[in-house]
Amino acid sequence: MATFRANATWRGGVANELDDGRGHSYLIDVTRDEGGQDKGTSGFELGLLSLAGCINAVFALVAKRRKLAFDRMRTELEGDRPHKAPTYTAVHGVFRVRTDAPKEEVETVLALTLRICPIGALFEQAKIPVDVRAEITVPGGTEEAVDTVTSLPIAK
Repeated sequence: MATFRANATWRGGVANELDDGRGHSYLIDVTRDEGGQDKGTSGFELGLLSLAGCINAVFALVAKRRKLAFDRMRTELEGDRPHKAPTYTAVHGVFRVRTDAPKEEVETVLALTLRICPIGALFEQAKIPVDVRAEITVPGGTEEAVDTVTSLPIAK
């Protein structure tokens, strides 16, 4: 069984330094409007950032196993949080990848990615719908030459 660490050290106001016990640390805070000093990303935003990072990392792992080559990848997510809501009510975004792999293979790898992404599982358990659509660009082509793949929501 793997064990992970999360430590938070108060740095004044509502700012905290987070560390993972492996030498990596992050300063989190909230905006001035929310009573902070805006010294760092909020913990709330880190959840969404973690999902985007997880999608990219898992896609890279699955693509490597399936021998799907790509030379650029970016996930852009937006989390909807209505005024006074305790958490996100929905997440939507786009996954952009530059590859000459067949569209169907990219769809398969992205679908597998979304199904096994551990941070996505947390959003699913919290009943927060996540909808990600993919845009595929061919290497050497212009960035406008995009093939949009059907949206693939995280769902089990």
